[in-house]
Amino acid sequence: MYIVTLSLTEQKTKAPDFMAAHNAWIAKGFEDGVFALVGGLKPQGGGAIVTTDVDRATIEARIAEDPFVVEGIVTADIQEVAPARTDARLDFLKGAAA
Repeated sequence: MYIVTLSLTEQKTKAPDFMAAHNAWIAKGFEDGVFALVGGLKPQGGGAIVTTDVDRATIEARIAEDPFVVEGIVTADIQEVAPARTDARLDFLKGAAA
């Protein structure tokens, strides 16, 4: 699984113009079963995405399609996580390895 952080750039003022497209992109990620969690980063802004068990190439391709990435509103940092220990409520993540 991966954790993706989306950091705002100096182009952040363009975000309102692309918010609907960005939200549609997020919805598609959930619909396709790739995104497990999406949320905002506090207090600095930007966002975070936790993915399901897919390979890095799939994540890189999907992130490259985010309208915020395309327009330079955010930069993406992709970190691989190999869950080794979880709370019982998250045991399903133990098998999630890219």
